Amino acid sequence: MSGLPDHPVRPADVAEQGIEVRAESPTDITATVDGNPVPVSVNDEGAVLRPGELSEGEHRLRVELRSGSLPWNRTLQRDFTVDATAPELETPDSVTGESFSAPVTVEGRARGADWIEVAGQRVSPDESGRFSRELDDPPATVTVTAGDRAGNSSSAEVRVEMDHPGMRAVHMSGMAWASDQLREPVLRMAREGRIDTVELDLKDESGEVQYDSGVPLAERIGADKGYFDARKTVEQLHDLGVRVVGRLVAFKDPVLAEASWKSGHRERVVQTPGGGPYNGGYGDYSFTNFANPVVRDYNVDIAEEAARLGFDDILYDYVRRPDGDIDSMRFTGLDSTPSESIAGFLQQTRDRLRGHDTLLGASVFGITVNRPESVGQNIPRIASYVDYVAPMIYPSHWGAGEYDVADPNNEPYKIVNRSLRDWQRAVEGTGAEVIPWLQDFSLGVHYGPDKVRAQIEATRANGIDSFLLWSPSCRYTAEALTATP
Repeated sequence: MSGLPDHPVRPADVAEQGIEVRAESPTDITATVDGNPVPVSVNDEGAVLRPGELSEGEHRLRVELRSGSLPWNRTLQRDFTVDATAPELETPDSVTGESFSAPVTVEGRARGADWIEVAGQRVSPDESGRFSRELDDPPATVTVTAGDRAGNSSSAEVRVEMDHPGMRAVHMSGMAWASDQLREPVLRMAREGRIDTVELDLKDESGEVQYDSGVPLAERIGADKGYFDARKTVEQLHDLGVRVVGRLVAFKDPVLAEASWKSGHRERVVQTPGGGPYNGGYGDYSFTNFANPVVRDYNVDIAEEAARLGFDDILYDYVRRPDGDIDSMRFTGLDSTPSESIAGFLQQTRDRLRGHDTLLGASVFGITVNRPESVGQNIPRIASYVDYVAPMIYPSHWGAGEYDVADPNNEPYKIVNRSLRDWQRAVEGTGAEVIPWLQDFSLGVHYGPDKVRAQIEATRANGIDSFLLWSPSCRYTAEALTATP
């Protein structure tokens, strides 16, 4: 008799494959499992028994074979075990390294496992199922799989993270950085210790690539403007001990959208249900299709080029669908929800950046913390694939009564303090940090040092020592920032 191994088998394997019995010229075979008759299909080499899907535990197979040349039956009996329980796998959600290329150790426990793989390589557990493996050059996510001899398996993913060093940053466009009048005050703040990070546009809302890029598609569509020398700028700031973050506006890209539409690649553009370019108040060729592989690769190529040039972080903006009624939009090739597709794009970027020791962040709408489908930004999902989320919680952008704050624009401490509590809860367990965008501009209410400082104090009240200041004019209130030696 064959077809039953000397180890436990899975119920599905028995049900789908049956149990083979080999015999010479059988004329009649009958079988039972635990005393119950089993259907038998006879063939030239023997028979296949089909007992169906058996319950987990011990079973007894009894087979009787009758040959025409013998006056008696031959009885075969075999005890076997059915096992439907996968190993119980315990791993941490994440491990932290000194850098993304530094070795990390992944440890865990797998009860009931006969074999364990960590990042595709077998490891030997001890008697209690505990295992450990050091990875010299870990991927962004380490897959751990544990299996038994029956074929049951469990798997888990362990994120490889690095603690963000923190930032006190200001935003600068490429053209602003090229202006002595706007650049020098920022450098002065850096020398005085008021800021430790400068965030520079790589590609902005206009779709223009601000630095001297060599990405082929940027050159072909005329997006490459070269307002500043990226390598020289990074070296200058690093020499001052200042980190450099590259802001990359992802899917609001009129240059790529118009070039794609006019060259016949309309699938790269967000469309109306009727097949026209989606406007939604942004302009006919404003939003590219986040589900399109060419659009995704274009942005990731820029991000990776910036990483090679020495940028410490890549911070995506407009990593979302257009706001508005989703039924008025069509995304060619989308096979999931917008939020799932956008999170997948961030995962794609993260995997490309890790080899450069470059951190990844995502700027997100302040309201998405509790309205995830408003623009396709599911915060816990996004946070699983970035090192930090940067919510835009500008007081002027909140409506009256949000978080029980009567006039958010006039009460910056209250609205920042209360909204950040939700943000901290939203990323809990993901490994991502919250680094908010704060307001250093006047919109309806004058913002001077007191109101800018109030936002920073509210951020620190939530245990967050990092922030990014936004000013459309790229002029900043130095007096609101504390100078450090």
